[in-house]
Amino acid sequence: MSQAAIKSLPGRYCNSLTEYSRFVTREVFIGDVPMGGNNPIRIQSMTTTDTMDTVGTVEQSIRMIEAGCELVRITAPSIKEAQNLAAIKKELRSRGYTAPLVADIHFTPNAAEVAARIVEKVRVNPGNYADKKKFDQIDYTDLEYKGELERIYQKFAPLVKVCKEYGTAMRIGTNHGSLSDRIMSRYGDTPQGMVESAMEFMRMCETLNYYNLVVSMKSSNPQVMVQAYRLLVETMVAEGMNYPLHLGVTEAGDGEDGRIKSAVGIGTLLEDGLGDTVRVSLTEEPEAEAPVAIALVNRYATRKAESEKQKVAKDHRPWTMDHGQTAHNPYEYKKRHTYEANAFIGGHMVPRVVVDLSRSNLKDPAVLNDAGYIYSPLLDKYNMGEQSVDFVYLADELPSFNLPGNLKQLYNYNTWRKLANKTLCHPVFTLQEFIGDVDRSSALNLVRLKPADIDSEEFGALPFSNTLIFVLETDALHGMADQRTFFFKMEELGLEVPVIIKRSYTFDNSDLQLTTQNLQLFASTDLGALLIDGFVDGIWIDAPEVDTKTITSTAFGILQATRSRISKTEYISCPSCGRTLFDLMVTTQMIRSRTSHLKGLKIGIMGCIVNGPGEMADADYGYVGSGTDKITLYRGKEAVKKNINSVNALDELIGIIREDGNWIEPA
Repeated sequence: MSQAAIKSLPGRYCNSLTEYSRFVTREVFIGDVPMGGNNPIRIQSMTTTDTMDTVGTVEQSIRMIEAGCELVRITAPSIKEAQNLAAIKKELRSRGYTAPLVADIHFTPNAAEVAARIVEKVRVNPGNYADKKKFDQIDYTDLEYKGELERIYQKFAPLVKVCKEYGTAMRIGTNHGSLSDRIMSRYGDTPQGMVESAMEFMRMCETLNYYNLVVSMKSSNPQVMVQAYRLLVETMVAEGMNYPLHLGVTEAGDGEDGRIKSAVGIGTLLEDGLGDTVRVSLTEEPEAEAPVAIALVNRYATRKAESEKQKVAKDHRPWTMDHGQTAHNPYEYKKRHTYEANAFIGGHMVPRVVVDLSRSNLKDPAVLNDAGYIYSPLLDKYNMGEQSVDFVYLADELPSFNLPGNLKQLYNYNTWRKLANKTLCHPVFTLQEFIGDVDRSSALNLVRLKPADIDSEEFGALPFSNTLIFVLETDALHGMADQRTFFFKMEELGLEVPVIIKRSYTFDNSDLQLTTQNLQLFASTDLGALLIDGFVDGIWIDAPEVDTKTITSTAFGILQATRSRISKTEYISCPSCGRTLFDLMVTTQMIRSRTSHLKGLKIGIMGCIVNGPGEMADADYGYVGSGTDKITLYRGKEAVKKNINSVNALDELIGIIREDGNWIEPA
């Protein structure tokens, strides 16, 4: 895209939200690998070995490359590690591996300048490269602020000149948790502050006629991350820039939680057509990250062609801020206003969860265990957990046992109307059924729709009341945009009906682990994107090949990742790197094993001080490596116990939680 073409675009953060269209960025080269433009979305990860361990780093890099990484990032915390990148690169090349290397830099401009002469790309964090973070609040005058920028320019310009001389690319990587005191003092802990932190460095690069840039806006909170990337794109376009975007949710964690949180953040932006390279940050071996990133990215390899066939709402105006076409602001969270139906769904209620049990054994009350209702045969009673679903869809099947007294049941209309006892039982209608001469529930009536139905005569004939709930389904290949279009039209019509989003998935892979992962990634993208924008009052994941327990866990995981409904402890865990001072995977599991019952608490687990109090920005408590076998414990951003022995650190952390009155004994 030419600079003139960029400047002609109205203020917006993507081409369209109702049809898939990739935002075309400037093409840059990372060594011989082109990124941005119309190139494929590139996959990358980061080593966790000590950078001074040449053989170990080379062998781990090879495993990463063979798993699908097209770029390999390696930490260079000081000059000696930066210098050793030459030995690592030489050994990799001698073994026939040509993937570009990226040096990860924090705090040390001199190390960056060494690394830029060796590797194909350097990553700098504008929050700590030539700036500081001590949590000081400083009231700068405009003149003082300008003076600080000049000071930073003097430190940063030498690196830019080295990169120009050696043809080295640079990523300007803002992290939500490591915004400098200068940025925090003027912009606060906000997406705007994240964007301005990067833009300051990007403007400096352009004054030096250096354009081989990639930009990122990472956060452990997917909602903040999405808002920051969107605002970054709009800001770049306004200033005539279109640099490639590196997507990632930082400190996503491990296992299911890490995959879901990553997919919510990364997937939402990919759906918007944003993103040129992806790194999934898991507290696992780095070679485990690439397959997850590939699974996310592969959905978009043919999405443009699919979207053109689909022609989603071709006559509908795209969601842009410049024309005032919608009340929704994509740069801040605000839940769509709906009425509260039956004091249970919509309004200020948390989003509800529906699971389909119609294909299950409805003769055994234990079938509800996987839906969060644990049955005790001895007592003949159910115990609810933190992840107990709100509705079970039974279609036309009747259970032969009594269900819990607080679990709502959904039946197809013709079955529901024949029930003798309709307590807690609610009908699910087709649109055509609901507008006919039928019985309706005095509590809740669910009507299944597809987005295109909103333009039909039948929709215009709907008898509206505050018992009406829409179940919005789609079979479109670009289904999220299909459903998002529906919400725009609902807004135009002034309709405040609560909406449950239903997405259906089929998998033909016999690999159960892969099927489970794909469900987590796809559902987190499709549902998470709409939750991030505050549109949704309930979610319904339908996947016949996947067990109910996984579907339930995935649904609640998506709600947790989008901060829509909290049902468990959240771990903000960094993915490890060569700076890490303890075994993050083992430590994370150890902490999880003793604290996973503390619903609603956020615990940061950071391998070193670089990823310390800043990176776990909104954690309630922090466990941070501060030296060999030494841990510093945090309450919020305050270090309350420093350099304690790692053997005692978890007990000490639990003690702090107890002191604060936030500890409960595990059941």
